[in-house]
Amino acid sequence: MLKHLYIKNFTLIDELDISLYDGFSVITGETGAGKSIILGAIGLLLGQRADSKTIKQGADKCIIEAHFNLSRYDMQSFFDDNDIEYDSEDCIIRRELTAAGKSRAFINDTPVALSMLKELGDQLMDVHSQHQNLLLNKQDFQLEVVDIIADDATQLAKYQRTYAEYLKAEKELAEMTLAIERNRENRDFLQFQYDELASANLTAGEQEELEQRSETMEHSEDIKSALYTTDNALSGEQSGVIESLRTTLSALRSIEAVYPEVSELIKRIDSSYIDLKDVGHEISSLLESVDFDPAELDRVNNRLDRIYELEKKYHVETVEDIIAKRDAIYKQLEAIEGGDESLDALKARKQQLEEQARKEADALTKMRTKAAKTIESEMQKRLVPLGMPHVRFSIQRSSVELGTNGADRVSFLFSANTSTPLQPVSQVASGGEIARVMLSLKAMISGAVKLPTIIFDEIDTGVSGKTAEMMAQIMKEMGNHGRQVISITHLPQIAALGSVHYKVEKNETASGTTSKMRQLNDDERVREIAQMLSGSDVSEAAIQNAKALLKN
Repeated sequence: MLKHLYIKNFTLIDELDISLYDGFSVITGETGAGKSIILGAIGLLLGQRADSKTIKQGADKCIIEAHFNLSRYDMQSFFDDNDIEYDSEDCIIRRELTAAGKSRAFINDTPVALSMLKELGDQLMDVHSQHQNLLLNKQDFQLEVVDIIADDATQLAKYQRTYAEYLKAEKELAEMTLAIERNRENRDFLQFQYDELASANLTAGEQEELEQRSETMEHSEDIKSALYTTDNALSGEQSGVIESLRTTLSALRSIEAVYPEVSELIKRIDSSYIDLKDVGHEISSLLESVDFDPAELDRVNNRLDRIYELEKKYHVETVEDIIAKRDAIYKQLEAIEGGDESLDALKARKQQLEEQARKEADALTKMRTKAAKTIESEMQKRLVPLGMPHVRFSIQRSSVELGTNGADRVSFLFSANTSTPLQPVSQVASGGEIARVMLSLKAMISGAVKLPTIIFDEIDTGVSGKTAEMMAQIMKEMGNHGRQVISITHLPQIAALGSVHYKVEKNETASGTTSKMRQLNDDERVREIAQMLSGSDVSEAAIQNAKALLKN
C-alpha cells in the first residue's frame, strides 16, 4: 500500500509531503484545485512519459517520491530478478525531472529504466480515471476480466507457448514449401552448375601451385643461366670457390704442426668448405631439373585459365570458394530430392501442434465459460443495490480462429430494465450506469489481482443520492479486505464514508498560484462535507446534515 507521498516543484505544487493509510480514504476539493495534478505526479511514478513543462516555473528539478509497504504481498521475486534491494516494509519509488529535459527513475535508490518502473507500478497501483470507462469498448479488456476471475493464467501461458510453437512451424512450413518450389524450378540449372564445377576436379591450394609452376617455366632460361653461373663460380675446376677453399685448407694444414695459431682458422674454413660443397651439389641438381617444356606450360596455363573462368563466372576469388559453391549446390540438390520427406515431417508437426493448441484452447474455453457464469451472477448482485433493480448482465462468448489469447471472443451485454434487450454495454449504458458497471467489475476483480492500492478518480460521475452511498459502501468494503482504496470525489455521500479525508485546495500567494493537499481533522471534515452539500454558503442545516452523514 502507498504509505507516503512526496512531491516537489511539480506544476502548481511547491512541496507536498503527506502520509496515507490503508482502508478507504477520500480526496475532495473544488474543480481546478489540483487533484488531477496529484494524479499526474502519481502517473509519472507508474512509468508514464515525462514532460519538462510540468516542472514548476523557475525550478531546476522536480522530485516525486512514494513509499510503499509490501509486507502483505509476495513481490520479492521482482526485486531478486532485477537485482534490486528488497525491503518489504519500505519500498521507495522516485522520479526526478530536470528543466533540461532529463528524467531519472529509481527503485530503492537503484537507477532503473522507465520500463522497469512501469512493470513494478502495474503491480503496486491501479488508477481508474473516467477515460478508463472506455475500456468497456475493448474486447481484450473484457476477456482479461474473464481470465482474472477464471484464474487461468497457468493454462493461458501453457496455451500461448504451444500456439507460439504452432505459428513457428506454420512459418517454417510456408518457407520450406516456397523454397522447394523455387528449387524445383531451378533444378536443371542447379544440376548444370554442379556438373560443371564437379567436372573441374579442383583441389584446395591447386591455384597457387599452378601459378608458381607457370611463373617458373616462363622464366626457365633466366633461372637456368643464373644457376649455371652460380654452379661455375662454386665448382669450376680452375677458379671455383670450392676448389680454392680446398687448396687453402691443404696449405694451412701443412704448417699447422709448426704454427698452431692457424688451427682455429682451419676449423672455420673447413666448415665453410663443407657447406659450400653441399650448396654446390644442390645447385647442380637444380640445374639438371630446370627444363623448358612448352607442352607442360600450355597444360598449366590452360588449367589456370579454366580456374579463372570459373571464379569469374561464379563471382568468387579462390579455388576454395569454388569448392564451397559446388558443395552448397550439392546440398540444394539433395534437399530437392528429399524435400517431400522433410515437407511431410513439417506438415505433421504443424498439425500436431495445431491439435494440441486447440485442445489447450478448449480447456481455456471451459474455464472461461464457468467464470462467465460467476461474473454474471456476481455483477447482478452488485448492480441491483446500485439503483438498477431490473438490471441484466450477461457475457456472450463466441468461437474465433486460434489467436494469442485462445479461441474465444467475449462481449459484455447489458440492459438496465426488462423492456430493453441485452446489448453491448458500451452501446446502451449511460455514463452513470457505465461508472457503476466499472466499479462493480473493479470490486470483483480486485481480490483476484491483489493490487495493494486502487485509486478511483471521480468514478461517481453521473450518480447521486442513495446510489452514490452504495458505491461508497462498495469501495469501503474493498478497503476492508486487505487493500488501500482512495476515491477522488465530488459527492458528500462518498466523502462521508472514508476512514481518512484529504482536501486539495488552491492558494494565491505572492509568488503565484499553488496547490496543496492536507488531511482534515474531524471539524474540518464536517465543514468540507457541509460545503459539498450546500455550496460556498455553509448553513447550519448543512452542517447538521454533514454530521448525520458522517455518523451514519
